[in-house]
Amino acid sequence: MSDAKNNLLLFFDRPSEPCFMQKGEENAVFEIPDNYYPEKYQRVSNAIGNRFGSDAGRMIPIRNIALPNLDLPMELPYNEQFSLFVPKHRKLAGRLIDIFMGMRDVEDLQSVCSYCQLRINPYMFNYCLSVAILHRPDTKGLSIPTFAESFPDKFMDPKVFRQAREVSSVVPSGARMPIVIPSNYTASDTEPEQRVAYFREDIGINLHHWHWHLVYPFDAADRAIVNKDRRGELFYYMHQQIIARYNVERMCNNLSRVRRYNNFRAAIEEGYFPKLDSTVASRAWPPRFAGTTIRDLDRPVDQIRSDVSELETWRDRFLQAIENMSVMLPNGRQLPLDEETGIDVLGNLMESSIISRNRPYYGDLHNMGHVFISYSHDPDHRHLEQFGVMGDSATAMRDPVFYRWHAYIDDIFHLYKYKLTPYGNDRLDFPNIRVSSVSIEGGGTPNTLNTLWEQSTVDLGRGMDFTPRGSVLARFTHLQHDEYNYVIEVNNTGGGSVMGMFRIFIAPTVDESGKPLSFDEQRKLMIELDKFSQGVKPGNNTIRRKSIDSSVTIPYERTFRNQADRPADPGTAGAAEFDFCGCGWPHHMLVPKGTTQGYPMVLFVMVSNWNDDRVEQDLVGSCNDAASYCGIRDRKYPDRRAMGFPFDRPAPAATTLSDFLRPNMAVRDCIVRFTDRTRQRGQQGYIDSNRRQRSTEPCGCPSVNVDIDALIRKPYYYIPCKHKHHIF
Repeated sequence: MSDAKNNLLLFFDRPSEPCFMQKGEENAVFEIPDNYYPEKYQRVSNAIGNRFGSDAGRMIPIRNIALPNLDLPMELPYNEQFSLFVPKHRKLAGRLIDIFMGMRDVEDLQSVCSYCQLRINPYMFNYCLSVAILHRPDTKGLSIPTFAESFPDKFMDPKVFRQAREVSSVVPSGARMPIVIPSNYTASDTEPEQRVAYFREDIGINLHHWHWHLVYPFDAADRAIVNKDRRGELFYYMHQQIIARYNVERMCNNLSRVRRYNNFRAAIEEGYFPKLDSTVASRAWPPRFAGTTIRDLDRPVDQIRSDVSELETWRDRFLQAIENMSVMLPNGRQLPLDEETGIDVLGNLMESSIISRNRPYYGDLHNMGHVFISYSHDPDHRHLEQFGVMGDSATAMRDPVFYRWHAYIDDIFHLYKYKLTPYGNDRLDFPNIRVSSVSIEGGGTPNTLNTLWEQSTVDLGRGMDFTPRGSVLARFTHLQHDEYNYVIEVNNTGGGSVMGMFRIFIAPTVDESGKPLSFDEQRKLMIELDKFSQGVKPGNNTIRRKSIDSSVTIPYERTFRNQADRPADPGTAGAAEFDFCGCGWPHHMLVPKGTTQGYPMVLFVMVSNWNDDRVEQDLVGSCNDAASYCGIRDRKYPDRRAMGFPFDRPAPAATTLSDFLRPNMAVRDCIVRFTDRTRQRGQQGYIDSNRRQRSTEPCGCPSVNVDIDALIRKPYYYIPCKHKHHIF
């Protein structure tokens, strides 16, 4: 059974290649029944079996089962795009998930997958199989390959793939060196929005958004797959934090905070040209020109016919529910929006799914907003164009309008929060606990966070269909920070030890014009950095916490997971959590970029009473180190307080952060200093501001001076060191 479980992972290898071709490092071949071959291959099925099976490393016999009715999932053409935001696509995906979940055992699942892989749209097949593996009891120990490995075309410049095909065809597998992906390739410096392209187009950030929606699917016959603890509130909070982080990045780059997209009749000023190709659809992703407006949709091919006025109606009903502090149920009764569960109810209405309390009345505002924007270039399908990047959870965050749309969604949620009673001392204070100071150590200058560029690699080989086998690495540049420690001084004046919940945030101190931020503005820009429980003994305590242990982030190794790193036995507890642990904010984006002169921010720490915050549950073997944005697999959210506490509600009595502070809180002014240099992950050297490589080579030879721009122009060019080793 263990082998059958592992065999499922082969369906993620070169996903557009038929499963009867060799897969994985073992060159395994699925030995499928003759009736499983598509019609175009049935005449030559014996020849195909002999061709790919003669030198296969391992043959996998497929059980010939009575196949379920697949007519509905097969309505989506094989060579089309797939979107979770399109209602028809969600319906098709929900049916396929139900089929995969309903297979009696792993071997039957393997059988139906081998049939589906040859016929079902690869994007939808990948998504549905991933959801099933996550939620089936007999497959939870499997590690799903990261989406960027299976479909790298959604994340990087298509020029890379031409170069990768050349390298894989010419250079032996063991001698291939990384291809360099150019940075900021979607626009020139004359486009102001390009200053934050490093954030919007970061591979790790887009993977996070994709993986979150994988963990929290929209539709399935089994409600438990969708109805996870505080799912609606997580939708609100995860996206609220994205907007807060994006706004801080903009302020670091002399841009104003993002403007809400709240007038559906107004033009979208920003254009976006993604410069991505879809290998499945064999189409370039369509651009959106500056000044585009959304228009009524009439696309029979997608079963979408919707007017812009429908968005406005749903929005107005949502606002009315907040005004009334109750939502209308299908039977006409009103469900009060209380302070404990109201945000969860609203979140499930906003991201409409099968657990929406009244889907027909409140509609599909968030998802259809994505759809209207993504089809703004061809609303009636007259040009036979597919949706733009806003239509795909793996690409939506690349587009500046994503943040404008979600800033407005966030404003609507804040209207509800303004209706709630401000927190009083009974919830904010922790008697006998006094935080005397918080500071940052590490990186030289005290209370300074240091950022820079870093180059890392991702393997494209798994997603390179119909090319020679072997690893093909691509090197990309992303923001990174030097690791650091929080140092928190806490005095317990009580008679015994207590357990505290430490909550750490960071926020700007001034607005775009250099004026001090009011508390109400500043609290919405608070970025959660960490949250952890810690015992506090009587007297003075010095608490040190490493930044790498953040409850928000997952490390690089899990954002860009290598299958060789997963636990060997899928039955172990560690393996069972490995895939869920792929959900989390990328650690390399924990800290905002800052500025070269040092961007002023304020670090905030609060110690709350763990006895009031804790959730009674067994967390042994559960992935909970990135729970702030993703929750915990098969468990409740590990904090009884509202997400974002204590900054999720307004505090009318506080005009500044100092007014808000209680004895169990402390702040520290700090700066985030950016240095315009680039280091390579795992190496001592770096690329200086003149774009010259200065490092010790992997082989240990003396350093060489290499023109990085030349590498970008010819990124697979080899420069030998004195030992004839290949450095690049």
